[in-house]
Order: sequence, then C-alpha cells, then structure tokens
Amino acid sequence: MNILQVYLTLAAVLFSLGIFAVITRRNAIAVLMGIELILNAANLNFIAFARFGGMNFSGHIFALFVIVLAAAEAAVALAIIINLYQNFQSINVDEAQQLKQ
Repeated sequence: MNILQVYLTLAAVLFSLGIFAVITRRNAIAVLMGIELILNAANLNFIAFARFGGMNFSGHIFALFVIVLAAAEAAVALAIIINLYQNFQSINVDEAQQLKQ
C-alpha cells in the first residue's frame, strides 16, 4: 500500500464520519462539526493529489479556498445557531423549521 492510498483511505474515513455526524445528529453544533470533517477530507484529498501528482500548486490553492470557505460557513452557521437559541432556547435542528412561521 503506497502513501497516496493511505491518505485517500484516511480522507474516506474522515468523509464517512462527517456524513454520519450530519445525518444522525440533531444538535446544530454537532452538524457543523460534521460539515467541517467533510471539508477537511476534501482538503486532504487536494493536498495528497497535489503532492503525489507532480507537485503542482493547484491543489494547495484549492485547499486554501476550501479553508476560507469553511471559515465563512462557520461564521454564518454560528450566527444562525445564535438566532435559533435566542428564539427557542435550544439548538435542536428540528426546531429550525418553526422559524418559517
């Protein structure tokens, strides 16, 4: 098993754990952490393919873009979570459907 396969296997495990966290959790913070795991798995793939695919810097640039996107996503999601908590005194994702009314 070469080193690229190790990185890809680790990224697949991280991605699977992230999907599992997003699907099974009702807590908004836990869902947000699952999304971060998914984005970190994508970053690991970008960097691994950039390193073992000829050392071009496009993978590094995409990884930096994903990190910036994750920071913006976390800021917006935390603002939504704070709004949800102020309205319902809970951060349960199921109660977010009541914000429509």
